[in-house]
Amino acid sequence: MSWQRRDFLLVMILTAVAAAPAFGQAVVPTGGSAGNGKEIAASIPDFSGMWVHGSIPGFEPLASGPTSLVNRSRRTIAQLLRDLAIDWQGPGEPPSADGVSNLLELVGDYTNPILQPWAAEVVKKFGEMSLAGVGFPSPRNQCWPGGVPFVFTSGAIQILQQPNKIVILYNYDHQVRHVRLNESHPAQVKPSWYGDSVGHYEGDTLVIDTVGIKVGPFAAVDWYGTPHTEALHVVERYRLIEYEAAKDGWERDAKENWRAQPRPNYRGKYLQLQFTVEDAGAFTTPWTATMTYGRGPGRWAEAVCAENIKWFPGRDAAVPQADKPDF
Repeated sequence: MSWQRRDFLLVMILTAVAAAPAFGQAVVPTGGSAGNGKEIAASIPDFSGMWVHGSIPGFEPLASGPTSLVNRSRRTIAQLLRDLAIDWQGPGEPPSADGVSNLLELVGDYTNPILQPWAAEVVKKFGEMSLAGVGFPSPRNQCWPGGVPFVFTSGAIQILQQPNKIVILYNYDHQVRHVRLNESHPAQVKPSWYGDSVGHYEGDTLVIDTVGIKVGPFAAVDWYGTPHTEALHVVERYRLIEYEAAKDGWERDAKENWRAQPRPNYRGKYLQLQFTVEDAGAFTTPWTATMTYGRGPGRWAEAVCAENIKWFPGRDAAVPQADKPDF
């Protein structure tokens, strides 16, 4: 493995788990619940504050049914730490039995039946490049907007609730989404990087429906380069859950991703995102996965991709540039 590639992946890992030591730490929410009137406000869950998903490359595949791709290339935690020159921070010795997603080789499972044949070929091609030590471009390493659901892999989020809208901040590259509450999509949606998002509350659950997600030059729904079309439709369901319910998500996550485990003695609320992806142009069926978040440390770390535009093949990332200043 080249030093450039190893260093690039190391930066991604450290960014993704920067808040991991405080995963599960209780914090005081930074904002109040949304709603019109005291009774309505009391019935709306308080999602405010920072939430951390301390694992990469991301999604928690379901135990059964159509779900997200996994990595065909596996490595034990002990091997990954050794290859990346990272010290083990957990108790005892690092796990050395079961393999997880090999961050050094992103080889999406192109045999997953959710993929249309053309999409499977794209994933297979990117996997072959990765196995050969050649990096393939993605929104993350090219400093482009990630879109939905790719942006879910950003590690930490902060949810800002207001009576008529939700704002979601993502720590990697300070990406932002705006969700209008209790509205419909316009008859004609102009495609944009994060699409048109509308939301509403169903009891204790925040439901967000997004369409009109733009297809850019590096468009992907995950770290394996799985493509999508402008038919992409994503439904997110956010709810607060207890420790016992959160354990299911962590266990599914730990089978696939390298993760920082939550503190075992924390028994406060956790946040789970269940999302369903539908795109008849790229997938054979809708598919679903989850992200299970713990409370973050309350500090927002700066992470600006464009400040370091060298990606691991040694070329500059495709950061949009102007030939002359626009001011």
